[in-house]
Amino acid sequence: MSLFKKIFSKEKKETLDKGLEKSKNTFLSKMSKAVAGKSTVDEAVLDQLEEVLISSDVGVATTIKIIKRIEERVEKDKYLGTGELNEILREEIAGLLSETNSGEATGFDLPKDQKPYVIMVVGVNGVGKTTTIGKLAHQFKKDGKKVLLGAGDTFRAAAIDQLQVWADRTQVPIVKQKMGSDPASVAFDAVQSAVKQGVDVVIIDTAGRLHNKVNLMNELTKVKMVMQKVIPNAPHEVLLVLDGSTGQNAFEQAKQFTAATDVTSLAVTKLDGTAKGGVVIGISDQFQIPVKYIGVGEGLEDLQVFNKYEFVDSFFKK
Repeated sequence: MSLFKKIFSKEKKETLDKGLEKSKNTFLSKMSKAVAGKSTVDEAVLDQLEEVLISSDVGVATTIKIIKRIEERVEKDKYLGTGELNEILREEIAGLLSETNSGEATGFDLPKDQKPYVIMVVGVNGVGKTTTIGKLAHQFKKDGKKVLLGAGDTFRAAAIDQLQVWADRTQVPIVKQKMGSDPASVAFDAVQSAVKQGVDVVIIDTAGRLHNKVNLMNELTKVKMVMQKVIPNAPHEVLLVLDGSTGQNAFEQAKQFTAATDVTSLAVTKLDGTAKGGVVIGISDQFQIPVKYIGVGEGLEDLQVFNKYEFVDSFFKK
């Protein structure tokens, strides 16, 4: 279909297919039971479909939108067959995602007139934040960019050590201080060093504590204000990392962080180990924030730029 533009290489698409295999198989299994014995899409089938989408972690509000779109299709074509339902779902969900993730998938585009480009990464501990930073650093470096990391999660020694491992692995410099240091001080030093060294992109890690919204907001605001003493419009991106395997819990984390700071983009990780891939659809729709990256494996190349067409194609592929 013309709607589903192919932009991924064969290798990347195979990785995506494999990464979403659990989600796809679980969804298709539930779908086949929902339409068993039915030849046309009627009210009973739509009720079953609603349950399938909700149980696949798409979320209630987004599921209602999808069902409404399909009801409109059914209204136009009274004899819509259940065999066509999968294809219609692909089209309607891709259309829904297009409202948030418009245009082609690009990841982060670094403007030529902004150097260094500052990306602040937020998210709770354990979501794959440090790994995402490391893989982003690798991708930027592979594209010929000079990268610097800032170890702004100073509340855990493990966080600083983990980022150091990624700095060593990707062979990019890191700015860090001892555990317990002021995160804003680390961010300031990192941005200042990036300016002095002519770095293209600086990626700042932050503490992953959801202690309470007010403290979180104050902390992230302070980090931003201090960076702005060096670069007035920093950070240029605030990337929220969410663990896709937590399903509905990822929605709650997104609510907390979007309330605490101006999140500009999302990365959804750990989709390869879960049947909860539908969460990407719901989060993208509900928060109206573009999903830039998805994690579909352990390898350095397995943090993929999110492409709505490729994602939906893999999710509903029979």
